[in-house]
Amino acid sequence: MAFAGKYEFEGDENYDAFVQKIGLPSDKAEMGRNCKIVTEVVQNGNDFTWTQHFPGGHTTTNSFTVGKEADMETMGGKKFKATVKMEDGKLVADFPNYRHTAEISGGKLVEISTSSGVVYKRTSKKIA
Repeated sequence: MAFAGKYEFEGDENYDAFVQKIGLPSDKAEMGRNCKIVTEVVQNGNDFTWTQHFPGGHTTTNSFTVGKEADMETMGGKKFKATVKMEDGKLVADFPNYRHTAEISGGKLVEISTSSGVVYKRTSKKIA
C-alpha cells in the first residue's frame, strides 16, 4: 500500500471522548481540536517517516520500519517503543494506551485510534 504524500486534516469523529479516555493534558487536547494538522508521509518500501505539522510550528516525527521495533512519540509528547505492522493494507501500531491504524481509503488518509472501546477517527485529504 502506498502511503507517501502530504495530507491535510479534513474532519474527525469522537475527539473529545478519546483524548479524555487516554488522559491527554487539556493544553495538548486544545492544540489538537479541529486544527489543520498536515501529515507528511515519506515511504521507501517498508521504511517510513511520518511527520505531523501542527499550527504554531509544533512538529512530531516518527520514523519506523514495518516489522521492526522503533522509538516513537505520542501526540502528547510521550516517548515509547513500538513495532508497526502491516495488516490488510493498514499500518497498525500499539501506542502506550491505544491502538492506532492508518490506511489509504478513497485517496484519503484514514487514521483510527481505539482505547478501551472509545474510537477516534481522523480523515485527511491528500494535498501533495
